[in-house]
Order: sequence, then C-alpha cells, then structure tokens
Amino acid sequence: MSDATTRLWEPTDAVVANARATHFQHWLWDRGILTESYDELWAWSVTEIDAFWDAVWQYFQVAGVRGDGPVRAGGRMPVDGLRWFPGATLNYAATALRRAEKHADETAVVFRSEAGGHEILTWRALALHVAEVRAGLAALGIGAGDRVAAYLPNIPEALICFLATASLGAIWTSCSPDFGSSSVIDRFAQIEPSVLIAVDGYAYNGKRYDRRDTVRDIEAALPSLRATVLVPYLDPASTPDGLRTGMRYADLPRPGHPLEFAQVPFDHPLWVVYSSGTTGLPKPIVHGHGGIVLEHLKALSFHQDLGPGDVFCWYTTTGWMMWNYLVGGLLVGATIVLYDGAPRDLWSLAAEEGVTYLGVGAPYLLACRKEGTRPAETHDLSRLRGIGSTGSPLPPEGFTWVYEAVGRDLLLGSMSGGTDLCTCIVGPSPLLPLEGGAIQCRGLGAKVEAFAPDGASLADEVGELVLTEPMPSMPVSFWSDPQGTRYRDAYFDMFPGVWRHGDWIKIRPDGSCIIYGRSDSTLNRGGVRMGTSDFYRVVEAFPEVADSLVIDTGRLGTEGRLLLYIQLAPGTDLTEDLKTRLCNELRTALSPRHVPDEIITVPGVPRTLSGKKLEVPVRKILQGTPVEEAANKDSLANPEVLTHYTSFNDEPNTKPQ
Repeated sequence: MSDATTRLWEPTDAVVANARATHFQHWLWDRGILTESYDELWAWSVTEIDAFWDAVWQYFQVAGVRGDGPVRAGGRMPVDGLRWFPGATLNYAATALRRAEKHADETAVVFRSEAGGHEILTWRALALHVAEVRAGLAALGIGAGDRVAAYLPNIPEALICFLATASLGAIWTSCSPDFGSSSVIDRFAQIEPSVLIAVDGYAYNGKRYDRRDTVRDIEAALPSLRATVLVPYLDPASTPDGLRTGMRYADLPRPGHPLEFAQVPFDHPLWVVYSSGTTGLPKPIVHGHGGIVLEHLKALSFHQDLGPGDVFCWYTTTGWMMWNYLVGGLLVGATIVLYDGAPRDLWSLAAEEGVTYLGVGAPYLLACRKEGTRPAETHDLSRLRGIGSTGSPLPPEGFTWVYEAVGRDLLLGSMSGGTDLCTCIVGPSPLLPLEGGAIQCRGLGAKVEAFAPDGASLADEVGELVLTEPMPSMPVSFWSDPQGTRYRDAYFDMFPGVWRHGDWIKIRPDGSCIIYGRSDSTLNRGGVRMGTSDFYRVVEAFPEVADSLVIDTGRLGTEGRLLLYIQLAPGTDLTEDLKTRLCNELRTALSPRHVPDEIITVPGVPRTLSGKKLEVPVRKILQGTPVEEAANKDSLANPEVLTHYTSFNDEPNTKPQ
C-alpha cells in the first residue's frame, strides 16, 4: 500500500481539550510526569513501563486490591516467567458492573436483532440478571477455574452468562452458532468445560437455522459436562429433549443471593479465545483478568475516547475477539449495543440507537463504498463521532469514502491487533491528525517496532511488526501448554525475547503506521517482498471484481508464479479486455513485479469465520498439500470454494499483457 498523503481530519482545540487522553495527561502532570504531546506520552509509556501501567490502575480506580508489590516480577516476557502485579487481586466483572450502584437506572445495554428484537437493560437490571445466573452456576458446582462454554449469538444472555462466569472466577469461552459442530468441538474439547450454554438456533439474512442437532453433537463430544443449558432463542417453545444433561435457561437454579465477586490474582484466567485455526487444532489462548481490564480500560478510553454517555457498537459475533472488546465498553461506563443478524444496514442501527462509536470490518466500509452508499444523506448520524475499522488494512480510498459519505467531523479509527493480545496495538488517537490510509499511532504501552530479518530495527521501512517490550494483555498461557512450548513457537521463534506479531508494518517519521498485511503470506518477486493488501486495493476497485485472492507459489530459494484469483461480480465475464485492464492498472499503480502470471476466476474467496482471507492455506494447497490438511473446513465461512484452488499448473507461461 502506498503511503498516505491526504490529511482528512485534524482535532480541534476543543476535541483535544476534552479528550480522555488529555485528562490522563493532566492527571499525570499533577503527579510530576510531564508530557506535552502524544509522542511524548507514548515514549514515556514504553520506557517507564511499570510507572505507566501502575498509573492506568490508579487513574481508573480498578475495583480490586493493588497491594504493595511491584508491577512486574520474574522474567522479561510471559514465556520467561513474567508476572504482572503479583499480590494484586481483582475481578473483571466487578469493574464492569461498578456503575450499577450509583447509576442504576441508566442504560447499560441495548440489544437489537435483524428479526426485530429490541431490549434495553439498565445497569440495575444487568447486575440483577448476572447475580441470578451466577447463583445458578454456583448451584451447579461451578467455581474458580471451572470452564463455562457458550454456543451463543451476540445476545444479552451471552453477556450475562460471561459476567456471571467471570464473577465466580470461572473461565469463559464462546463460539458463534454459525460454527459447525466439528469446529466447536475442536475448540471446547481442549478445555473440558463443565457447563455448555447454547441456543436452539438463530436467524441470519432472513433465514432461520435450527442448531438443536448440532448442540446434541457438541454435548455428546464433551464428557466433562455437568449441564447443557438451552436458550430457546429461535423458538420460545424449544425444549432440551435429547440432551444428556439438558435444562432450559429459565430453569437454571436461581437461589436469591446478592451479586458478589471472587477476588482472584491478576493473572487468573478470564477467558479462552482461539486462533483462526485454519490448520490443525485452534490454539487456545488464555488471557487474565488483570491484563484485559487494564488494556481495555486504556484502549477504549484513550484511543477510542469512550466513556459514560457514549453508545458503543461493534458489529461482531461471539466467535471473534471483537466481541470481547465490545463487552469491554462496560469497563469505561459506556452503553454497549449488541446486534445479532446480517450487516444489511448498520447505518440505520447507528441512527436509531444514537450510536456515538460504530465499529465494523474494513470490508464492510469498502462494500458500502462500492455500492455507492451515502449514509449521511439518508440517516441522522449526528451523534456519531467515531468509526472503528479492523480485520484487514483499510486502503486510502476507504478513508476518503468515510469522510465524503458518512461525516467530516468524525474520527475514523483504523486499527490492527488481534486475538493474541485481544486489543489493537496500532490505532487511533483523538490527539493526532489523520491521513488517508494511515493508522494514526502506536498504542500507549505498546512498544511496536518494525524489524528486518536480522532483527535490526527499521525506520520508515517495511518490516516485521514486533513488540520489544511486554504488555499485560499478552496471553497468560496457552491451555495445556505447561512448558510454554507452543506459546514460544507462536510468537518468539523468529526473534528470541521479542514478540513477532505476523504483520508487515512501516512506522513513518511522524509515528503513524501503515499495515501491509500478513507477513506469513508475503509475495516475493525478484527478491522484493510485497504485502498482499496492495493487490486487493487495486483489483477490488474494479466494478467487475467482487473479491480477490493473490498467491505467490514460490518456495524457499525458488521463484514460483503469481496467481490472481478473482470472484466476478454478477453478470460479468473475464474477458481479455478485463485481463488487460487489470494488469495495466497493477503495473501502473504498483509495479511491473505486481503483474500476475495468471488470472483465474473462482466462485468465491475462502475466508475464516471472522472474515479473513485464507492466503496461507491456499498457498499450501497450490504447493501440493491436500485440502483436508491445509485448512480446517469447519473453521471456514465458505469451505466449499476450496476445491476450486486444487488444480494448478506450475509450468511457466506468459503473463497477461
């Protein structure tokens, strides 16, 4: 992706003065820590690491006991024995629900579904529901360290059950009900849950999907279950018939006990999230209560600029870490909007609910642009002051469309991070100007650098995105990895003692960043490495192209072929003229090296359930790996299209002209 040059937004004096990051700076000034700019604040946060994270705890008055111990003890990174805040105790749910006492009648949660469902929960009502489910889980014998698994869509029951689980010190994990049974079992079986909470079905894009048979398959594969709790979401009359340990959600034992919170150590497991799992079993990533509380308080407040009075919505499912991030809105006192359904018109949702911050995947913004949508002309988005974009790099034209079609005064927060850290590590700031195609800054407390293959730090050059200092939200561990072998191999194999994230990044002189896509799907043409996001930006600008995938078939030491797969828009054919125009545009906009050796039509581009393109597995298939070994089909949104990538002729041929 070419460097951004067009300034699209700049904070006014009022925006800077009222930003929560500015308030934090003033709080620091009162304690003798003077930083005059975001760059100075960031530099302090990644050099005075202990002081920064201690300040985050104190500034937000985390519900817990800080204790007198150090911020860090043990090794330098988690795999080396690092422990954050040893001696401190807290509970995620206690901080998330602390507004229930003094702001009981204010709105905590808004729920909407495509089927017309609409529910509002005050802080009092949310806390009451959590107390009831907490008591019910405790009556089933659930306590600290037990696992509660959920097969639920983005509905209030998912949020309530998560907070109840966390309040007990039990460990949460979830999958969306669009996951197939094998995919769910691959995840849940690794952690041996004691309780499964599942829906009977769900609706999506106007269709209804009965999942009762799938729930029975999942229960049968999990002998550790003491109970399977069925939520009758699709059909209120659904019963747990055929379930070995089944009961209805309404029949969960609910003795009248007040809401309490088990005080657990800082690194006590909060939840298990999973890598995309396109090959092999998904990695079960364990995050701790304390690390997530501090990271989400920091990120949502100082970068998304969220707090009480905000209405926060992110389009997500419970199978994506952005659901965990959305729920974190409660930590900063925002109202969160849960939406279940297809993303047919998120702009209407934002307008009707007075959303102040709307998060979506970058492909959604690009699809709206391609369709010619102009939300500002058709919806009242006067309360919207921020848009989040993640999942893949957003090209400059995506930025431009937002400011032309949605609003000129809002801050577009392109961000990048992932499941591994459950946050963004490069993202927005209300204190900095924004240029099209650029991510504004490195996150506070995130020592992001670009590394060359030999481990040298790069300035204003593309390199491996690494973290050279630890963050509290780094995984506590992988489940069933007592020696930390899988953990070390996942992040520390290339640069010992340095976290390798797996993306290409350029850090520009002003501190802004450009993400170029996954480094493990790099294209290497004539010795020049290139990210795939460049291709997609150019190719998918053509109205004839609905989606695309670019693969370099080369192996170590040998040059392969550059293949461009395209899914054509309805009613379009791959003509010689279209091939020529695609190649000419790639040559002109990028370079002659970007011209593919072959352009091939496919019915679809394989994607994970969270919407990411399967570049690496397809590359393996083209190099001879059997489909069943290259990708876990149950982890894919459209596994049927993989068969269209198995035929490949590796003989050289003439590039399209």
